[in-house]
Amino acid sequence: MKYYIIAGEASGDLHGSNLIKELKLQDASADIRCWGGDKMREAGGEVVKHIDDLAFMGFFEVVKHLPAILCNISFCKKDILAFKPDVVILIDYPGFNFRLFRFLHQHSFKIFYYISPQLWAWKKGRVRQVKKYVDRMFVIFPFEKDFYVKEGVVVDFVGHPLLDEMRNVEFDIRNDRSKTIAIVPGSRKQEIAYLLPEYLKVVDEFPEYRFVVTAMSGIGEEFYRKIIGNKRVELVIDSTYGVLQQSSAAIVTSGTATLETALHNVPEVICYKGSWISYFIIRTLIDKSIGFICIVNLICGKRVVEELIQADVNKDRLVRELKTLLSEEGRQKILTDYILLREKLGDAGASKRTAALMLNYIRK
Repeated sequence: MKYYIIAGEASGDLHGSNLIKELKLQDASADIRCWGGDKMREAGGEVVKHIDDLAFMGFFEVVKHLPAILCNISFCKKDILAFKPDVVILIDYPGFNFRLFRFLHQHSFKIFYYISPQLWAWKKGRVRQVKKYVDRMFVIFPFEKDFYVKEGVVVDFVGHPLLDEMRNVEFDIRNDRSKTIAIVPGSRKQEIAYLLPEYLKVVDEFPEYRFVVTAMSGIGEEFYRKIIGNKRVELVIDSTYGVLQQSSAAIVTSGTATLETALHNVPEVICYKGSWISYFIIRTLIDKSIGFICIVNLICGKRVVEELIQADVNKDRLVRELKTLLSEEGRQKILTDYILLREKLGDAGASKRTAALMLNYIRK
């Protein structure tokens, strides 16, 4: 069968690559064309657009790049028509993927959506589009299934694909990790530019600790170097898990990395900061009943890790939170809550289950 998969960010590239591997294992004739990154290409997908050219953060940034985005949408539609897939699989990336709904429906393409956008948190009205156009949702958090069932959307809970990535990670609940603090600044240039300078302000307050910034080769080492300057930090490329495995605590930009950090049993403080225009618009759109932005807290249904947002991302708050995380009491409290997190996430095998379900629905 022929599959057209669209992912627009680093996390989508990771999860898309694992899905591609499983589709190829379960469908020997699988022909996969995709928008993604190096991981999806290595898994066997033919990448026609790379995520390095697709990730834009915030409303102002999206407006600024609107001509490029519209050009990409036009190209995508033509490419799908030429490829004639049996199914189009959309992975998160709602700002782009939602713009394809009507087109795909008009041309009678089957639409699967893997890894839900956070519609339960903001822009809930868009769930009507999902119900109208998407043939099947495949969600990775149990509370997401409850949300979609309530809205009348056909949905499967498949578990979180990160658990597959973490199978070979030895969970360390000891207290003798090296004196290393990880700085995980995000996967997009805009968020790194906003947040990394703030994170670096705490380095001199912890002279006994080694600070390591996790970097992505797709961003470019020079980009990080310009921000870091002569600060006493190390830069490690494409080895976030390796850094986390030896870290006592971490400062993490809100996103998938927050869950990866928790699954490595590393106490963390979560941060989000964008342009004030983007932040103001988000504040007006987000569901006020949602008490958290961090997926760790959302899964557990309580504040497991501290969230610093916008103006709260400053030296004083970061120093205070790090000191708490590095204390015996603070560390033990968060490690206990991480046990609850893993219980709620369920079993590994999400990619295998998702591929099997997709193949079954297509063949029916």
